[in-house]
Amino acid sequence: MRYWSYLSAKLLVAAAIPGGLYAGLAMMWPSRYLARDLAYTTAVGICFLIWSGLSCLCLLDQRYRCRVCLRRLRMPIETGSWSRMLLLGRPRTEYICTYGHGKLNVEEVQISGSEPPEWTPQAGMWEELSAASGPKTDGTER
Repeated sequence: MRYWSYLSAKLLVAAAIPGGLYAGLAMMWPSRYLARDLAYTTAVGICFLIWSGLSCLCLLDQRYRCRVCLRRLRMPIETGSWSRMLLLGRPRTEYICTYGHGKLNVEEVQISGSEPPEWTPQAGMWEELSAASGPKTDGTER
């Protein structure tokens, strides 16, 4: 729920910036004729391009965020190989949440249309690593 509310908040802010520009533009031009006044039409088109660019940036930023804590995903690891596809699988990039909430697999090349990135929740990803370096149960150090 937090993931989607954060996206909607970012999109609202991204829409407020060109919306404010458009409101200022509407107050500056006394007679607004979209198809008849070239300067006004150009200014409205620039507002639309700003809105489109900010919306795309919001969506791209949201794609690489953790679904639980909303932090940026880190440590990209390239897995797979085209030359060894039967052994390693198709090439993809794997990002992980540094707090152990999960990982995101993004396909390098999408052969059969647009494939969404695959989010895999990981319960206890760091516990097994910290348990290997911690003290033993009998009280001796490793």
